Amino acid sequence: MDEVEVVVAHSERATLRVGDVFLKVDADQARIDVEVEAMALAPVPTPEVLWRKPPVLAIAGVPGTALGRLGKPSTASPAAWAAVGAAVRKLHEAPLPPWVGRRRRGPDELMTELEGECELLVASGVLPADLVTRNRQVAEAAIRPWTPAFTHGDLQIDHVFVDGDEVTGIIDWSEAGRGDALSDLATLTIGHPEHIDDVIAGYGTDVDLDVIRAWWSLRSLLGVRWLVEHGFDPFAPGCEVDVLRSRM
Repeated sequence: MDEVEVVVAHSERATLRVGDVFLKVDADQARIDVEVEAMALAPVPTPEVLWRKPPVLAIAGVPGTALGRLGKPSTASPAAWAAVGAAVRKLHEAPLPPWVGRRRRGPDELMTELEGECELLVASGVLPADLVTRNRQVAEAAIRPWTPAFTHGDLQIDHVFVDGDEVTGIIDWSEAGRGDALSDLATLTIGHPEHIDDVIAGYGTDVDLDVIRAWWSLRSLLGVRWLVEHGFDPFAPGCEVDVLRSRM
């Protein structure tokens, strides 16, 4: 009999694996609605939805292995990273979804969120003031007008699966919506700057690398407290705090 594996669990949602089936338990049905609709619309490989009975969504596993893990070296080839870049470009060029992404709807809201989060990081003593100040300066380059694209919204490398040099599936679409294309590229490469050239080669068009690097700082600043509060470790080697330290 297959054992039940807890893939991730925190106060907002839990994901369990039983054999080749993943069960997502989420009390926020709007988040599940976005995930199901985004997978149906996205022109890239996505998991098959097996059934849905609120608050549970059952999806099939995708073949292949994760592109990598934050904080660990990726064993995927440069060609695999380039293939992911090409898949992301295909997503970004697809027709816009009929909803706005759940996260960071525009530059003004993003700036307000950044200002508030930086104040909390320093006031609570989670991060030193000089580290926050420097990365806030870097992060502000990402806060500019952008043309909305169909974005995944949380394109971490462990959400992308490859088999050899082929993309076999992209998972976890609950944050998908209209957003900044460079945010997706930054999330994909955060902690793995050595692969940014491979991704951009596959993406096939010029992008502003300074904005991508700014998004590395921005995403890290906005994520540290949430990660700590939900039982994750952003201080682990190669993870968010190390990304922030690399800006000093």
